[in-house]
Amino acid sequence: MQQATSDHRLYGADFVRAAACIMVVAHHVAQRASPIALGPTGASAAMWVMMGAFGVSAFFVLSGYLLARPFWVAFDRGEPMPSLRTYALRRAARILPAYWLVMTITFLASVLFLGAYLERTLVLRFVAGLLLVNDWHWLTFFPVEFNGPLWSIGFEITSYVLLPLCLMLIFVARPWLSGGMARLFWTGIILALIGAQWAIMTYVHIDPLGRSWNYGLVGGAKFWMPRFNPIGFFSIFAIGALAAGVQVRLASFRSPVFDLLALGGLSLAAWSITQHIGESEGFGLNGVPYGFPWFPIGVALILLCTPSSLWIKRLSESVPVSFVARISFGIYVWHFFLMEIVRVRSVPDYVYGGMNDAAQWAWISGGVVAASVVIATLSYYLFEEPIIRWARGLEPRQPRPAAELTVPSG
Repeated sequence: MQQATSDHRLYGADFVRAAACIMVVAHHVAQRASPIALGPTGASAAMWVMMGAFGVSAFFVLSGYLLARPFWVAFDRGEPMPSLRTYALRRAARILPAYWLVMTITFLASVLFLGAYLERTLVLRFVAGLLLVNDWHWLTFFPVEFNGPLWSIGFEITSYVLLPLCLMLIFVARPWLSGGMARLFWTGIILALIGAQWAIMTYVHIDPLGRSWNYGLVGGAKFWMPRFNPIGFFSIFAIGALAAGVQVRLASFRSPVFDLLALGGLSLAAWSITQHIGESEGFGLNGVPYGFPWFPIGVALILLCTPSSLWIKRLSESVPVSFVARISFGIYVWHFFLMEIVRVRSVPDYVYGGMNDAAQWAWISGGVVAASVVIATLSYYLFEEPIIRWARGLEPRQPRPAAELTVPSG
């Protein structure tokens, strides 16, 4: 194993972000094809593709990894905790403008030409989404109709809030914690979160009336909760944060051992998916979704080891991967809304398992994906990136340590 200080890029992050985005979009596209239309082989492949819902978990691991890293760097250097003002400003600038925009457009479109009835509950859900608290109750879980994936943004915002609060405990205890003990302390926090998830599953009960996807998004939210809850998702996020803490300690090393470990992480994530074929939520330990804890641990290993690898890191970065990673948030928040517009306004059969014509399903889905990429590209370069640059201008100027790895934006 050798030390290296000349390459400062945080390899692997773009790959995980792009892969997670593609997985989620593929999951939603595959849902709309009828198994009969695809035939036995196609239907079997579609079942695998539908497991792309696990990409949501990969997004949470990645966010925890990227956002916790500056805190671990500061801890190990004996520096004060990074500015929470800067932290909040960066998160708000990256997520909120695009999220609020697409949610508002979806809400207005749902009422004006997609057939949603403007009533008190619909407004309440929208307001909860605007206030970033939709994740705390089944009624507001989905902030709008016709754009289901927006549910996860509230969960991510809650994780953004909980991360520095939990890391603050480590900074407070720094006089008594070595670097290794701090990572062990964070492992204890993850175990405490798992215990909290157990308590939620044991003592929180959801009214069974209307608890089914047959009752629309609200019924689906009742079906998912309490297994889907902010604490469970923060435990996924926290695994990424732990990976960041370990990666900071290993950042200067390069060895083929890390190539093997990164491949091991990929294998573990893939194995976890195979254990849940046919159940895209993949409820794991204590009901935490998406193959918890093995799938997030596998993704965390990829993120932890790829920067120190010799060969895998080169394969994880390319122009297409970096491009998809850059616009991934826009693809995520727009693609399902476009699918629903097609369904409501043009092709009623474009529903879950409804497309019996495989060719029609393929060209419609391809068109939706292409339109999503175009809109996401325009959104990033004309809307999101200018806001990010403007927000960075509000931050206090500080010298950047030369040894710190470059973290991709997102």
